[in-house]
Amino acid sequence: MRIPLLFCTAILGASTPVAAQFQPPLSDRVVAYRIDVRLDEKAKTLEGEEHLTWRNPSTEPVGDLQFHLYLNAFKNTHSTAMKESGGRFVRDDGSKTGGWGYIDVTSIRLQDGAEVRPLANFISPDDSNAADQTVLHVPLPSPVGPGESIGMDIRFTARLPRLSRRTGYSEDFFMIAQWFPKLGVFEPKGMRYAARGAWNCHQFHAATEFYADFGTYDVNMTVPQGFKVGATGVRVHETENSNGTATLTYRAEDVHDFAWVASPRLAERNDTWRDLRIRLLMPPERLFQSWRHVQCVKAALEYMDAHVGRYPYPELTIVDPPGYAAAAGGMEYPTLFTTVSSVLIPEQVRYPELATVHEFIHQYFYGMVASNEFEEAWMDEGFTAYYETRVMDAFYGPKTSAVHLLGFHFGDFEYTRFGYTSMLNPRMAPTATFAWELPSGGGSLTYFKTATILATLKGLIGEETMDSVMTAYFRRWSFRHPCGRDFIAVVNDIVPKTQGEKFGKDWNWFFDQVLYGTGVCDYELSSIRISPVEDDRGYVESDSGTVLRDVRGEVHGTRRSEVTVSRLGEVQLPVEVLVRFSDGSELLEQWDGKARVKVFRYTGTSTVVRAAVDPGMKIPLDINVTNNVKSFEPSTGMLWKYFCKVLFWLQNIFHAAATII
Repeated sequence: MRIPLLFCTAILGASTPVAAQFQPPLSDRVVAYRIDVRLDEKAKTLEGEEHLTWRNPSTEPVGDLQFHLYLNAFKNTHSTAMKESGGRFVRDDGSKTGGWGYIDVTSIRLQDGAEVRPLANFISPDDSNAADQTVLHVPLPSPVGPGESIGMDIRFTARLPRLSRRTGYSEDFFMIAQWFPKLGVFEPKGMRYAARGAWNCHQFHAATEFYADFGTYDVNMTVPQGFKVGATGVRVHETENSNGTATLTYRAEDVHDFAWVASPRLAERNDTWRDLRIRLLMPPERLFQSWRHVQCVKAALEYMDAHVGRYPYPELTIVDPPGYAAAAGGMEYPTLFTTVSSVLIPEQVRYPELATVHEFIHQYFYGMVASNEFEEAWMDEGFTAYYETRVMDAFYGPKTSAVHLLGFHFGDFEYTRFGYTSMLNPRMAPTATFAWELPSGGGSLTYFKTATILATLKGLIGEETMDSVMTAYFRRWSFRHPCGRDFIAVVNDIVPKTQGEKFGKDWNWFFDQVLYGTGVCDYELSSIRISPVEDDRGYVESDSGTVLRDVRGEVHGTRRSEVTVSRLGEVQLPVEVLVRFSDGSELLEQWDGKARVKVFRYTGTSTVVRAAVDPGMKIPLDINVTNNVKSFEPSTGMLWKYFCKVLFWLQNIFHAAATII
């Protein structure tokens, strides 16, 4: 059953938004692009002219420029990305042969007319692969001084590859991303980790995404008439040409990339949220499911507005590619993202909603708070996965937000946590590892472990304080390029204001373990032992001597209960232990979690019948919660464990179906 949008506002509790009044500042625009590009749908090529203006943001002269030429990753099997992926990409559409792509820069002319393309050379700063041509180094005849700008005209020709990872074509559907010569980021001394001013311009890797400066884009796209186009920014003009083509002009401000899609086989649905225009492009045969995308993206807009900050752009474009172009699904670009759906996925299996919510939240932690996705992917993917679980669980209900079908139910939070706890080797690497250096399977650290780290932080400090942390982080770092230590600095600033030094003077101890370390968290309720004692006073006492219950009417049958808790993992976190006695009373113990073994002792006529480590699930990082409870009472914990596994694989089956249809 569809959930009415009115119910969305009620369940999210967004009547008094925490962050809605915050107006994000305009970015410190470093670059401006004006691009004219023509798509040849038969040859699968782009012909482009780019006028680029770049301003030196540093206090030192800069004598060169570095450009990303990402399409050259698809040029042959010798590129770094192809080598890393074993000759194919994760999102390969299954084509057996052909389909290579490339980008050829034919001219780079400065404003004074000087042609500098002959001076340029390809570099490979990450792996010294001389065959990789995804970074172009351009020496300048004279350096660009501090605060000065340089303008240049660039001509390029590109051939799109068969639809693979993030870009390309499939039949008449074109996902045109990472398609033009794009400047890297010149990081002045003191920015992020820069010890001196230098270009940060990584090669295209199979397992990484992107990093670029904020700026403005004015793009004229010429396509065959009848093609539906969706793009970053807002359409400001459209002209039908006499040669059977149409030219569409888009403008985007305060963004760090520009992507577009084009196809004659897309239907359109338009909607609004407040003053935001929502534009949805998808195959006409699936348009009857469009309400699913619109409903959940409105829920995400409400939630993020209330708990993080405002989405400031005037338009949002959602693209649900046709089945033959499913490899384009699930990717984010500024003000535009692609999602997935299928006529075979019932509304009780919310994979389309999950994908739509996830890709929309990228507009925050990829789009506005633009960390370096090459070097610190966890700051984008992990933050996005964390808020995905919060939005999904708030709107569709905890433990039902992912699947609620035929009596089975499974929440997005459980799915995300399971993505981390089910890893074969969760100690394989620190989460804060360069994305292309992670071992196979390390993506689970980037996505799922980071989300679980943030959920654990919320569990320890409380949701209200966590929201204060995230709104402060968004406010300070929107339209900038934060690094990991910048986020930790916000935590160290905000948390003591509400928690004091309850957890220490700062939170470095936490992040050193869970983000920069490889250890796991695992607390076990090892045993409950009951034994008689020679004490008939009739008091139930704790180790500290605190009287918990006065039972003066009972002077015989006194027992000693011992509850043993063990730390099996390397990570040390403060943890609670809930102890239940035979008379129905309970005691919540606080333990710093540092020792390998902790024994709680109680003396009295009422004995311990049940004990649980972390009863409120404040530490989702605990990798094995099935050992958290000992009880003399019946438990369904093991049944739930295997039930979750069944649902996890059920969701994978529907995911596979979505990529085929």
